[in-house]
Amino acid sequence: MPSQAVDLESVRAIGAALPDVKVGSGNRGAALRLGRQILACVAIHKSVEPNSLMVRIGPKRREALLAKDAKTYYLPKHYAPYPVILVRLSRVSRASLKRLLTEAWEFVQSETK
Repeated sequence: MPSQAVDLESVRAIGAALPDVKVGSGNRGAALRLGRQILACVAIHKSVEPNSLMVRIGPKRREALLAKDAKTYYLPKHYAPYPVILVRLSRVSRASLKRLLTEAWEFVQSETK
């Protein structure tokens, strides 16, 4: 378990510190956006565990995270076709989340070029 609790406020703060990222919320929950693209958002599908965050990430990195730490990162069948990973906020450290959101920013940035 992480020593410092990570919640949606932590996600917002980390995301807001990334260049050009906007923090927003709507009827489907909170989201971080880079331009019109979602970087990360509250996972809302019925297949997800409570307090989960969906983060955009490349397929190779996703596989590495799942292999390294399946207690923190997971991938329900519904999300498998998309370049995302789900994160259990109760298990991720703030430092790991910051690295992951930075990687997500780089991934989304590369997709929009």
